[in-house]
Amino acid sequence: MIGKGGTSVDQLRDELEKTTGKRVRVTIQEIKKPELSAQLVAENVAAQLEKRIAFRRAIKQSLMKTMRAGAQGVKIRVRGRLGGSEMARVEWNREGRVPLHTLKADIDFGQTEAKTTFGRIGVSAWVYTGNFPTEAPPKPAAAVEEPIDAGIPVGDVPSPLAELVQAAVAPAPVAVETVATPVPVATAEAPAAKPKRATRTTKATSGADGGEAPAPKRATRARATATDKPAAPKTPRAPRATKKKE
Repeated sequence: MIGKGGTSVDQLRDELEKTTGKRVRVTIQEIKKPELSAQLVAENVAAQLEKRIAFRRAIKQSLMKTMRAGAQGVKIRVRGRLGGSEMARVEWNREGRVPLHTLKADIDFGQTEAKTTFGRIGVSAWVYTGNFPTEAPPKPAAAVEEPIDAGIPVGDVPSPLAELVQAAVAPAPVAVETVATPVPVATAEAPAAKPKRATRTTKATSGADGGEAPAPKRATRARATATDKPAAPKTPRAPRATKKKE
């Protein structure tokens, strides 16, 4: 990328400045392990295919290099007119473990194309390096300051010194004068008597006022007392004659 003495970087910066018409600053970051980068692995396989190297051999060599670099799994897939055949097909190979359906898996993906004389061949690569950390590191327990007035003994301080410190910090008692205030006495007032309910007055029946005469009271039926009953005892009834069936 950078060439000898950084000449490639200067050339790239000049081309970008001519294209955009502004000042451009190019920063290059080094990749310490290019075998673990999925994009670089795919570009390496594409470069070998452009040099007319057999696709199976190119895939096998890239898989071995990536596994030796410390990857837990790698998968490479090529798709197109492989080997110059008239019909396009898909070929892939895998080493190790590549859990594509696991969310906690750290998988790098790269994709590129190889420009050959008989068409373009797509190259895809997956590199599995491990799982993301799921548990956060434990936080250190914060120191809790305890008040001196709580009566808790100090750690390594002798008891006489702790008593002097508590006596110096404790506030002095203040005398409070109490003034007797007259207490108001509530006088209980007798509740007002309720007015009596007016009774109904009977209508006066006088000829002079012209009022109607009151209706005569209904005569009650007098009950017969025990003295009115006859003293003679009751005569027993004669037994009923039974009819004979003929």
